[in-house]
Amino acid sequence: MLITNIKGLVGVHPKNQLFLRGSELDQLPVLEKAWLLLENGLIKDFGLMSDLRTPEVNLEVVNAEGRFVFPSWCDSHTHIVFAAPREEEFALKIVGKTYEEIAAAGGGILNSAAKLQKATEDELFDSASIRLRDMIKQGTGAVEIKSGYGLTVESELKMLRVIKRLKAAFPIPIKATLLAAHAYPTAFKDNHQGYIDLIIHKLLPQVAAENLADYIDVFCEKGFFSLEETAQILSAAKQYGLLPKIHANQLSVSGAAELGVAHQAVSVDHLEETDDKVLTKLSTSNTIATLLPSCSFYINIPFANAKGLIENNAIVALASDYNPGSTPSGNMNFVVSLGCIKLKMTPQQAINAATLNGAAAMQIGHEMGSIAVGKKANLFITRPMTSLAYLPYSFGQSQIENVILNGDFYHA
Repeated sequence: MLITNIKGLVGVHPKNQLFLRGSELDQLPVLEKAWLLLENGLIKDFGLMSDLRTPEVNLEVVNAEGRFVFPSWCDSHTHIVFAAPREEEFALKIVGKTYEEIAAAGGGILNSAAKLQKATEDELFDSASIRLRDMIKQGTGAVEIKSGYGLTVESELKMLRVIKRLKAAFPIPIKATLLAAHAYPTAFKDNHQGYIDLIIHKLLPQVAAENLADYIDVFCEKGFFSLEETAQILSAAKQYGLLPKIHANQLSVSGAAELGVAHQAVSVDHLEETDDKVLTKLSTSNTIATLLPSCSFYINIPFANAKGLIENNAIVALASDYNPGSTPSGNMNFVVSLGCIKLKMTPQQAINAATLNGAAAMQIGHEMGSIAVGKKANLFITRPMTSLAYLPYSFGQSQIENVILNGDFYHA
């Protein structure tokens, strides 16, 4: 496929640029009046229209006049395998019930776990497939999916097996994360160590035996998993080759981000509550600060300090946090808009955070996240737009005209 007359080819970073930190996020190279050649599912070449010499082979030629071509969004934090939505909690939030109050009353994660334990693997696969198709049509071309709504050995394995099926069925990179330490099941409410032992001695060996996960994640927060409990789980998972991620500092300044850095976590996610210690720790670490602004938007908690993180030289990514309780949307275009509107990121910063740094948070920056020769041809073409900033500016209205995955148009 040859795409011609591109108004702006976005994210033309050097191929060896695998992530951007601090002020580097300001740099979003855009090649104007460009062409892009795709071959065998990869980016073969690109350049200026003034220099185009059409190859003497049969090509599908696409005229992108007036349009921008972006690398696909890389959504590095989702929970899209779940049994049912939780709109019954929506009204409770509106009348002022907090996330913690709903959870304490048997809602929240435990609500999702009860429903998931009754669902079949096929039911979970079918419903997650619908969500994933929607995300792809909205420009997402790589995704991380977590377990965490099982909270039993059998149900956590069921979730991870569904994710494995999604990996095989969909034409995008998918990473799997074991998040059994999402909450304490009611049966272990007063026996935390008993549940941790279940994860360490029964679940982790089985996950490793079936090669079901790439990462381990823990919800490290007051009322959930303590610093000590989180460290114990991360250390055990390391023996099985699962790299750490942490739900950190969502509801309080807890020390979870610093713990993640100490364990060389791939990312610490949320960070709605930060202090100078967190900013300093992430300023010299390769642990990625993954921010989830649509979660803050939906449950009315503070937005993460993106500007402070960027000013302190952190690596910042944006992701959707798509889940049934606190972020029932996987629309990365809206996430990028919120990055600009609420996190006060520039369009360049937000787009870089949702593409190249999102890929880095899944360790796929060598194949995704930018326009570079040899990378996967996972892209989207916008409608005609006046400028790059128009995409985040026009929140709630899709500017995506066509999605290309592995060099071909995607038709769900």
